Amino acid sequence: MSKRELVTLIDVALITCVVQRGLGDTVVAAATEAGAQGATVSFGRGTGVRERLGVLGLAVEVEKEIVTILVAEDQVDRVFESIHVAARLDTPGMGVMYVTPVEKMATYVPHDVVERLTSKSSS
Repeated sequence: MSKRELVTLIDVALITCVVQRGLGDTVVAAATEAGAQGATVSFGRGTGVRERLGVLGLAVEVEKEIVTILVAEDQVDRVFESIHVAARLDTPGMGVMYVTPVEKMATYVPHDVVERLTSKSSS
C-alpha cells in the first residue's frame, strides 16, 4: 500500500448564501469571477416573515438555493461583496449570506504546490 500524505489547509472560510431558487448560478458566477475556485449548490425550503402572508396567515414553504463556497481568508471580502451585489441581497426577501471560519480542511493539493507553499512559509 502506498503512503498517503494528509495535506490540511488553514486560513479558510466558508461563505454560505441562501437565495431564491434560480439565483444559485448567479451566485456561483459572481464568486468564481471574484476568485473562488468553485461552489456547491443545494436545494432547500424555508419560511420567513414574507411567507407568513399566505392564505389564512399560514406559513407557505418556499424553495431556496443554498450556495456554499470555501475560500482563502484573504479572498473573503472580495467574494462576499461580489455575491452581495450579484444576488441583490440589499433587496428585501432576496436572501441571506454569512461567513463561517473553518479550522482546517483537507483536499487534494498537487505535490509541487505543497512544496512551493512550504518553501515560502519557511523563508
